[in-house]
Amino acid sequence: MATTRAILVDITKCIGCRSCEQACKEIHGFPKDSEAKLSPTALTVIEERSNRFVRRMCMHCQDPACASACLVGALEKTAAGPVTYDGSKCIGCRYCLVACPFSVPRYEWTKLVPYVTKCDMCPGRQAKGQPLACVEACPVQASIAGNRDEVLEEAQRRILSDSKYVKHIYGSDEVGGTSVFFISDVPFEKLGFAIVPKQPMPVLTANALGDGPTVILVGGALLSGLYWITERRAQVSLAEAREKSAKGRS
Repeated sequence: MATTRAILVDITKCIGCRSCEQACKEIHGFPKDSEAKLSPTALTVIEERSNRFVRRMCMHCQDPACASACLVGALEKTAAGPVTYDGSKCIGCRYCLVACPFSVPRYEWTKLVPYVTKCDMCPGRQAKGQPLACVEACPVQASIAGNRDEVLEEAQRRILSDSKYVKHIYGSDEVGGTSVFFISDVPFEKLGFAIVPKQPMPVLTANALGDGPTVILVGGALLSGLYWITERRAQVSLAEAREKSAKGRS
């Protein structure tokens, strides 16, 4: 059985060097000089809030709303911890963008064949026993990773042993718990963290959908899915035709 992995981000230790940003961009093939903001080419970013440096990234929920909302299984919570994305399955419905309580997934609006982008928690590196790129790059160990239970215990030890910390681990019970934890000496609401329910979002979504006519919900989803499948195929065909034309001229 795979051991569920997790990340702990200690906001009190972050020095704002953005080494995590650059390492993430490098491993995913994004331009290193792109703007430091949450965009389709920035899966993790550092923001400055209340004189603190705060990382923004996918929380990798234990029961992710994005995966629950996905009609075709393009998003999946793995046993190892990451919530992964398979672009070959994606139909472009963008339901995941709406479902995520942390507003994490981004859509590549400017690309001919767009995909959803988000932190994937380096599943390939994890499978090889390698550290996460962002964690390995941090020079001050503001981010650490390991077994989820052990990481949670370390977070608990820190906030109980030092009075500077807010006595809460963000991610420990938000939306049923996540695989990314934050600890801080500044209240999380002052740092721009989302105020979310403790209950897993898919449960709330299922309850809400249960109040509406099933035929409308299913019919609408099917029509939307068929439309986006057709659009995606047309976009791919157009891109391939342009590539062949460009090669023919060279």
